[in-house]
Amino acid sequence: MGSGHSHPLYRDGDSPVHRLPAEVKVACLVVFVLAVVATPRELFWPFGIYALILLVCWRAARIPLRWILPRMLIEAPFIVLAVLLPFAEGGSRVEFAGLQLSVTGLYAAWGIVIKGTLGVAASLTVAATTTSRELPVALSRLHVPAIIVSMLTLMIRYIDVLSAEARRMRVARISRGDSPRMLHQIGATARGVGTLFLRSYERGERVYLAMLSRGFDGRVPALAVGAGCPAPASSRQWVLALLPAAAAVLVAGASWVLP
Repeated sequence: MGSGHSHPLYRDGDSPVHRLPAEVKVACLVVFVLAVVATPRELFWPFGIYALILLVCWRAARIPLRWILPRMLIEAPFIVLAVLLPFAEGGSRVEFAGLQLSVTGLYAAWGIVIKGTLGVAASLTVAATTTSRELPVALSRLHVPAIIVSMLTLMIRYIDVLSAEARRMRVARISRGDSPRMLHQIGATARGVGTLFLRSYERGERVYLAMLSRGFDGRVPALAVGAGCPAPASSRQWVLALLPAAAAVLVAGASWVLP
């Protein structure tokens, strides 16, 4: 919707990963993340293999590290939380640089940081190679409930509209002498957020009534293949796309068996 049916995280390209149907990429992402989460945090070598799997995927998708790394800063708040755990947890402690750190807290912090980082990196890989128009179609083919697909489709459709509305409101405030960076203007900023919420709610009511008047029954009609909708994934595409996920599952299983 918006500009070229893309989103801010989409990286235009024609790599083998870009050409894969979105449903196989979503399935691969879910399996990969579950394998990472299931890995014992006390081990280190499995996470190195997971990182290597991601590097291979980035190479196949032609995504450079300089594009991925800045966008992974979204997890910074969780890293700050993880840094505090070695000081807050109890149990046995070790001394490092004159500080008494909890062993349990260190493992917990390591688990949060490494698993969160791998999850964010895998999600960015899918986002960078999948347009916003492909995602609802993929979820429908994966038999996600129709109401969730409908909500996601409408969210993707109107997020650009609401962003433009917020920009217009900000420009209007600045043109009237407001300075959004000044602390004393926080009240005006809060009122602007409330106004945007009310406008969004009212717009949603109008859109919903318009959809009902056109026969909307709670589900988004399926797009015809070829009319902006990619063909379903073939068996070969499923096998190729799930190779990284299968490798991650093998690593996760080995982490519980090997010392």
